[in-house]
Amino acid sequence: MQKWYNIFPKNTSLNIYIWIIFCMLPFYFIFRSSTWMEILIGVFLIILFFVSYRLTFVTKGWVNYVWVGIAIVISIVMTVFFSFVYFALFLAFMIGNVQNKIGFFTLYGVLVLSTIATINIGFFTQDAFFFSQFPFVLISVIGVILLPFNSYNRIKREKLEGQLEDANRRISQLIVMEERQRIARDLHDTLGQKLSLIGLKSDLAGKLLIANPESAKGEIHDIHQTARTALKEVRELVSDMRGAKLEDEIVRIKQILTAAQMKFSIKGDAKLKNTTLLVENVVSMCLKEAVTNVVKHSQAATCDVLIEQTDKELVIQVDDNGVGFPKNDHSIVGNGLRGMKERLEFVNGSLGIESLNGTTLTIRVPYVIQQTKREGLS
Repeated sequence: MQKWYNIFPKNTSLNIYIWIIFCMLPFYFIFRSSTWMEILIGVFLIILFFVSYRLTFVTKGWVNYVWVGIAIVISIVMTVFFSFVYFALFLAFMIGNVQNKIGFFTLYGVLVLSTIATINIGFFTQDAFFFSQFPFVLISVIGVILLPFNSYNRIKREKLEGQLEDANRRISQLIVMEERQRIARDLHDTLGQKLSLIGLKSDLAGKLLIANPESAKGEIHDIHQTARTALKEVRELVSDMRGAKLEDEIVRIKQILTAAQMKFSIKGDAKLKNTTLLVENVVSMCLKEAVTNVVKHSQAATCDVLIEQTDKELVIQVDDNGVGFPKNDHSIVGNGLRGMKERLEFVNGSLGIESLNGTTLTIRVPYVIQQTKREGLS
């Protein structure tokens, strides 16, 4: 439920105190009346208007439209009999809160037509006070025509921004869940087999300890070696979890290609901008896999890396002058490329491969997700 102080229109460049003055202004028009009966009727209409105006924010369905209709009728009466047209501005902002498209355009049409009709009646009756406020009446008519669309679009945008924020929060949760599953798989694959082997060899060593001490020593030595290997793999796994920076990966790539006696060149800035750590980690791992494939399979003499950062996407291109892929060879998904595609799909990226006088591998990751989040929070 909307709080009482939130019924004043937002983002209109008018201070809330200005709207409070608008709430007090109709009493000035009422007390201009000559008879106490007219004053009492006018005060009753003002109170009824604000009650119905308030109820339009807390009711739904056909009841909401009833209160809107009452508020419009009161606005018409106030314009015709008391020359007070400014209730139409309240209604203009209020109608913008109606997010049902049919309901919005119906109420909008009723409000605009009724406001223009009652103003024309005021001019035709040649009310001198009505003529004296002509500039303000004209501004009110323009406001009645334009402000409902402004409120309607603002509320719709805020709703979409809220949905986007919820979607980004859900994506973050899914990323954490996926990372936990990956860690669980890696730990299972790394430690499961070796811990089982340690258990079996421990049982065997216990049985051989008395019957064949020398064999027992050999088994204990194997247990020790298996434990050291498992510890080493766990340390490597934890190191990989810390993430890889593209700048650091470029240094390691240079070392690998130098050891493979390949000429290496890099163009572009390896220091990424507007890129999350997750995306940088993914592209670093993909670049490492791509260069590893070049060293293992390409028989190339040179390897060139191009890093290009545009306003829309990050592009990393790995080009070699090796033998390339044989024509009509559909086994490309092997050699680690399937894993690269899966990683890139996770960050909305893509992998392109061209094989002509060597191989050109292109990694593309758009900035759409990151930019949308920033715009949604701004």
